[in-house]
Amino acid sequence: MRRYSSRHSLQTVTELNVTPLLDLAFVLLIIFMITTPLIENSLDLVVPTSSTAKTSVNPAEVVTIAVDRSDQIKLNNDVVTASDLEARLRVLHATNPATAVVVRPHKDLAIQRFVGVMDILQRVGITKVGVMTHPEDKSPAAP
Repeated sequence: MRRYSSRHSLQTVTELNVTPLLDLAFVLLIIFMITTPLIENSLDLVVPTSSTAKTSVNPAEVVTIAVDRSDQIKLNNDVVTASDLEARLRVLHATNPATAVVVRPHKDLAIQRFVGVMDILQRVGITKVGVMTHPEDKSPAAP
């Protein structure tokens, strides 16, 4: 028969249990994967890239906004201020909700000025926006 004694043998655990640590790491990974796309703060730009678009826009009805490097804003070749631009675009959008706008920024324009024009378009509610670019000149510069 086996005898039981009041002495218990205590042993220290020399191994580290990493299961709770891995559970925590996976939970944090899932949380970051879910919340990261929601943190984005971006502007929706419709950049024309296809010759066969789903909805066609009449080129005669496109409004052009040009911004040069000295922050001068032109609406269809008329010089306007930022507040006047917003008022005119609001009137255009009220008369034709499908108004399409093309923004033509100068290549040396600060990005904040460009974003300012995009903010005006967003406040007015214009959703058809394109950005006009020029192809790069790949010819070697003459000395």
